[in-house]
Amino acid sequence: MNSPIPPRLRVTADTGTDALVAFIFGTAAAVPSAVDCGLLAGPPVEAWCGNGHYLVRLIEQPETGGDIETATAQAYARLLAEVRPSTHPYLIRIWNYFAAINEGEGDQERYRRFCVGRAGAVDGMFNQPPPAATAIGSDGLPGRLQVVALCSKTPAIALENPRQTPAWRYPREHGPVSPGFSRGAVLDADTVKPRLLASGTASIVGHVSQHVGDFAAQLRESLDNLATLLDQGHQATGREFPLAQCEALRVYLRHPADLAAAQAILATAGLPGERISYLRGDVCRRDLDVELEGVFVAA
Repeated sequence: MNSPIPPRLRVTADTGTDALVAFIFGTAAAVPSAVDCGLLAGPPVEAWCGNGHYLVRLIEQPETGGDIETATAQAYARLLAEVRPSTHPYLIRIWNYFAAINEGEGDQERYRRFCVGRAGAVDGMFNQPPPAATAIGSDGLPGRLQVVALCSKTPAIALENPRQTPAWRYPREHGPVSPGFSRGAVLDADTVKPRLLASGTASIVGHVSQHVGDFAAQLRESLDNLATLLDQGHQATGREFPLAQCEALRVYLRHPADLAAAQAILATAGLPGERISYLRGDVCRRDLDVELEGVFVAA
């Protein structure tokens, strides 16, 4: 039975005095939390607010000569040096943004080099289990790696999706190093309002991309994966995480022309439309055109 402890985190479109971080979409302004993914529709701000149990660390690492691997290793070394000795040593949720994510062929693709750089910099605690995470190709020219990390005083409950191979167990065909993230995390399971944080969720079953070239089918497959993850949250906590209880959803679209189709599909999915931000962003897999991530409150 849940205790009367109030929730320690909430996500809203309005900033307040207790905001840990306010993501500002569609701008490359000199603000550490500005996300350089064009805002296509929906709320332009996503504010994460808390009461001291959580902190947010913001890392901006310049690239030299387009060397995303070195920039990533440096960024994650900085992040761990800040987090591990602190009062909030647990990495719960991480966002990674950098331009030209699919540039380069084979193992020289920038996303694959990012994964190599991250794997070489993190410690053993990072992978036991890895945090929920997203990596998206932002607009603009290469030169800036942005890492935003939600940190906590206590661990979260890591989630995997039984429809999908854990990302950290992907076979060699996806790169020399498997991506280091869990599919989701549940926070505040001991409170009256736990929250489920869904990692970047795309049209993948097992470890294989599905419906290549069919945007609508990709989005529906992504929604199926999201629904399965929410059910895993129920199995882990005994609490329901309905789509209708979504506090914030980001929809990354490779092609802005797919916006109307995305809005039409999501309008029938049971999600609160006023909480969906549609952003122009490149999925880390070049054969996929849409990715979702979100925050869901237990009913």
